[in-house]
Amino acid sequence: MILDKDKRILIVGLGLLGGSYARALHRQGFYVSAITLDDDSINYALKHNIIDKGTTDIDEDLIACADLVIFAVYPHIFIDWIRQNGHLLREGTIITDVTGVKSSIVNEIQSMLKPGVEFIAAHPMAGREVYGVENSDDAIFKGANYIVVPTEKNTPWAIEICKQLGETLGFADISELSPERHDEMIAFLSQLTHCIAISLMCSNDAPDLARYTGDSFRDLTRIANINDDMWSELFLANQTALLHQMDKYRESFEMLYSYIKSGNREQIRNMMRLSSVRRREFDKKV
Repeated sequence: MILDKDKRILIVGLGLLGGSYARALHRQGFYVSAITLDDDSINYALKHNIIDKGTTDIDEDLIACADLVIFAVYPHIFIDWIRQNGHLLREGTIITDVTGVKSSIVNEIQSMLKPGVEFIAAHPMAGREVYGVENSDDAIFKGANYIVVPTEKNTPWAIEICKQLGETLGFADISELSPERHDEMIAFLSQLTHCIAISLMCSNDAPDLARYTGDSFRDLTRIANINDDMWSELFLANQTALLHQMDKYRESFEMLYSYIKSGNREQIRNMMRLSSVRRREFDKKV
């Protein structure tokens, strides 16, 4: 299977990411259909030429004719959907996802699929602090990272299709990680950063803070405007890895705290130098 324009793509979950996938794929000539919960989302996507067809029902024909199905839903919804409707997927279909955790879902999903249907997990490292298909924009993929998360059950051709999807969507860098390694990386690079932003915003309730802030505070706390329903599920689904990273962060913060308290300027500067060196590595990826 090659991801060419005659392949029919079904997106389950037409929110920010699902809508952004649909925009990118439909613009490039793919036939894109969608199943989602909200009629308004379907109507918006049809009106703005984001999809070719959409429904809020479990349309057996729509599911059966899909070559590639992309799940842009919460982890528990993904599992429930496959449990209830996985039998409708035809042999030869590939499914993938955008889910932010992998270890807790990949093996379970793969074990539920009937023979001939293959799940190859993926994680687009892109998003915004807004929701819904009306805020979708495939420009969020430009310059972003895309992680393919195979297991021993995946075939080389399915892995290649998933990589082709990332390239088609416009991601700048495509990599592979195991589910376990993915969750370790995401615990630090994504989930911990959200924990820090949340904690910072909850640590001071002084009035009129917004009147006095600068760009550094705005940049650091941008992700504190958070979807509590989704992110609380992701935190708990990756609990062990996230708590490990929170412990490591706490150790580093307490070290800096001790240097400031004791007036040890040289050690403060050493941490700052190390921080600067490591941060510059990220700038090389831009």
